[in-house]
Amino acid sequence: MDVLRSGVGPCRVRDVRARLAPARPLAYTTVMTVLDNLHRKGCVRRELEGRAYLYTSAASREEETARALRDLLDGPGDTEAVLLHFARSVTERESAVLRAALQSPDRG
Repeated sequence: MDVLRSGVGPCRVRDVRARLAPARPLAYTTVMTVLDNLHRKGCVRRELEGRAYLYTSAASREEETARALRDLLDGPGDTEAVLLHFARSVTERESAVLRAALQSPDRG
């Protein structure tokens, strides 16, 4: 995902493979399988260009992280306890960002 989010634009399997391990290349089919699985899960988008797919990230790192947090909060367990543990771990700066976001009229 870091390769796809690096800002180089859409990548073919061979491009991702070359950026992942230039010193010790991974098998082309391994990288292709991982990208296909990520596409199936909705993590990457792909578009056919000629005979090869071009892959791009479907969401930013921040969006993916927020989605993962949402999944944790929606899962089994005590949501309030999870939020309180998290709130106790944030820095002053992070706390200020959260307060400002909660007070913003366009919280949606």
